[in-house]
Amino acid sequence: MHIHFIAIGGSAMHNLAIALHKKGYKITGSDDEVFEPSKSRLQKYGLLPDGFGWDINNISANLDAVILGMHAREDNPELLKAQELGVKVYSYPEYLYEQTKNKTRVVIGGSHGKTTITSMVMHVLKENNLAFDYMVGANLEGFETMVGLNDDTGIAVFEGDEYLSSPIDRRPKFHLYKPHIALLTGIAWDHINVFPTFENYVQQFEAFVGLVEPGGYLTYFQEDGHIQEIVSGKEGISIEPYITHQYVNKHGKTCLLVEGREIPIHVFGNHNLQNISGAKNICLQLGITERQFYTAISSFKGAGRRLQVLAENEKTIVYQDFAHSPSKLKATTEAVKKQFPERALVACMELHTFSSLKKEFLPQYKHCMDEADVAFVYYNPHTVAHKKLEPITKQQVFESFGKEGLVVTTDSDALFAELQKQDWQNKNLLLMSSGNFDGKGLKEIAVKIVG
Repeated sequence: MHIHFIAIGGSAMHNLAIALHKKGYKITGSDDEVFEPSKSRLQKYGLLPDGFGWDINNISANLDAVILGMHAREDNPELLKAQELGVKVYSYPEYLYEQTKNKTRVVIGGSHGKTTITSMVMHVLKENNLAFDYMVGANLEGFETMVGLNDDTGIAVFEGDEYLSSPIDRRPKFHLYKPHIALLTGIAWDHINVFPTFENYVQQFEAFVGLVEPGGYLTYFQEDGHIQEIVSGKEGISIEPYITHQYVNKHGKTCLLVEGREIPIHVFGNHNLQNISGAKNICLQLGITERQFYTAISSFKGAGRRLQVLAENEKTIVYQDFAHSPSKLKATTEAVKKQFPERALVACMELHTFSSLKKEFLPQYKHCMDEADVAFVYYNPHTVAHKKLEPITKQQVFESFGKEGLVVTTDSDALFAELQKQDWQNKNLLLMSSGNFDGKGLKEIAVKIVG
């Protein structure tokens, strides 16, 4: 099989390219730019394009398929050539389905928590020596890539993203997987550039529930009223709610309560205790026993950039988290403060996504950082301009968050200079962004902070 990737440098795309290369496929690709870590990973497997740009000579009728990434445009010359020659063009999620259409597909969806739950399920299955295909949106300990595909597996575990599939396929990604086993964490408005109203956004999850295979299984977080409404009266599939797992905190450590036993875990926060309950339901459906589940989950240390510890000492921990939407920001801030109530919490977030930088969406952030003792919000006006959005002001951001004492800045150098000169005794720092604060070396900064 010869597969050509248009926009191979994307986070998801390059991982799929490597997975297929490992499977023995011939892989070629093109892109107009490739950044780290995609560049090094592609180079390692000999898949990095010789040069950057688009070349119609990459496309011939001999190709078995083309996979089109979101970074490409509808008028991409390679895409147009493939269409002219009648070469089959797949979106990224469409090809994942093609690879796993004869397997039991598990799809984890929701506005928040889906990466972590997918990672939890993967960790438990791996610890119990159960082979499976997978796709997850973060780096996970024990897995070299974020996509894994093999011929000798009967299960596929996918993170179900609701964003669009490709420039020419406007369906949400998770509509293409047709799961046998599914999970929904909750619904909180996101991707305002694609789903301009909350009602339109909710409809995507309603459609997802309708795409669960007949006789399939769906589990969902019981306290989410929007999902409750969607699943009410749904027939043809088994539906099971889950709740926050029982736990106790002891000396800054969270322990699950299971039939009178205390099982220490590495993650914390109500959102992660909900995630564990959801992951457990999925794993039981796959034949894992409760005992096997709890033994394995006790060693789960989290997914990349999900409350990831960058540096720590006895008095301070610096965390990095992918939180960027209001619900994620609120859950993560509350989790750290609740886990360390005796420590002051300094929370710093970057407005980086299209939705977060849109003036009409900003009020959704009201009170989401209230649990922080000191709060900073950073955004780059150049990013706003690059996304072709109406400029926003510091005052608009300040008023939208409704957080007393909030510091809003557009100068990342000044922000991190301020952070580094603070007294960090008995304080934790939480850095939250789906971006990278203008390329700042967060690990190095964290090490300096903890001294």
